[in-house]
Amino acid sequence: MQKYLSLVQVISSVLLIIVILLQNREGGASGILGGEGVGGSFYTKRGLEKNLLYATIILAIIFVGSAMASFIIK
Repeated sequence: MQKYLSLVQVISSVLLIIVILLQNREGGASGILGGEGVGGSFYTKRGLEKNLLYATIILAIIFVGSAMASFIIK
């Protein structure tokens, strides 16, 4: 069981890194640091951007869940 959890962690971590790197770099904390100008611009995520966001959330949950399960089983 421990072997399978380790495999899930490795695969989910690699996929999580890839999905995060594919996301749009224009949003995020740049508005907090003054990169957006006065008021900033808000928009809704659509298409691929929205799917990448959902994939990031799901992969993060899988990664954290497998890490906690691995810790409990040890």
